[in-house]
Amino acid sequence: MKLLKEFTIQFVGLKLGKHEFDYQIGQEFFTHFEYEDFNDANVQVHVLLEKKTTLLELHFEISGTVNVYCDITNEPYDQPIQNEFDLVVNFGEEYNDDEIDLLVIPHGEYEINIQQYIYELIVLAVPTKHVHPGIEDGTLQSELLSKLEELSPKIQEEKEDQEETDPRWNTLKKLLTDNK
Repeated sequence: MKLLKEFTIQFVGLKLGKHEFDYQIGQEFFTHFEYEDFNDANVQVHVLLEKKTTLLELHFEISGTVNVYCDITNEPYDQPIQNEFDLVVNFGEEYNDDEIDLLVIPHGEYEINIQQYIYELIVLAVPTKHVHPGIEDGTLQSELLSKLEELSPKIQEEKEDQEETDPRWNTLKKLLTDNK
């Protein structure tokens, strides 16, 4: 996959200390990753990079909305998301990203691309079950919801079946009360 240039941070020219980077993520970002679960996206990413003498510390914060289809009604809606993540970048002999929050890059590297971390942070912030907020508060009027309610089994208010018990249990219950 081709790296997007705007997500490459050249840290060699930066002074020691904290540096901030802000990104606006839209649907074209996910098109680049060939991710088609979102209809649209409007996510703000704030990255705080702290450059130290031997390593880099990155703190990612995301917030915004992604437009997804409801799992129940298939109606599109904006799902609010929010997430954060810390990454430590260290220098070593060869590239190693085996650890979740530790990245080792070879000595002599002068830049780091963070697009994969942003992508994963956004995708993991979205709940696995997409439920339209109108379903939870009862404001969504949908033909599909009406049909689901019509076809759902009716709960009987009188539970006559539960009151009828097997007569053999009554004999056993007597044994419990007779011992006292």
